Amino acid sequence: MQTLIGLIEKRIVTQHRGNEASKRLRTIPGIGIIGATAIADTVTDPKAFRSGRDFAAWIGLVPRQDSTGGKQKLGPISKQGDRYLRRILVVGAHSVLRRAKLNPQKHPWLTQLLARRPFKVVAVALANKMARMAWALLAKGGAYRAPALAATA
Repeated sequence: MQTLIGLIEKRIVTQHRGNEASKRLRTIPGIGIIGATAIADTVTDPKAFRSGRDFAAWIGLVPRQDSTGGKQKLGPISKQGDRYLRRILVVGAHSVLRRAKLNPQKHPWLTQLLARRPFKVVAVALANKMARMAWALLAKGGAYRAPALAATA
């Protein structure tokens, strides 16, 4: 069993090294080799989506809308779309959030959000953001650049 898993891992790493889009996706925090190859192989044409929000909605990482009487209510995520990609992005977001808890000054946006919202809600919000970043890298090229930390007063 272990040899079979080892062989599959080697094939995934080989596929990752041969794919330029997968290498760029790997630069996003929370997206590893498996996630990068899965996204790069699943999304063959990123221009099919108008925006990163459409891509995140395709994966199923946007709030479900319930409208009645002219009032719009946003509910939990829709869970429609690609379950595998959604799971990989949420698990990657969990990893980033655990690191943010250990080093809060490096991740001020996440620290502030964690103070207001439950952990899993923040994880889904971060997974949504990661999906949008992944779409931008696939559609427009380039590599991920970490945002500069704002100077604290």
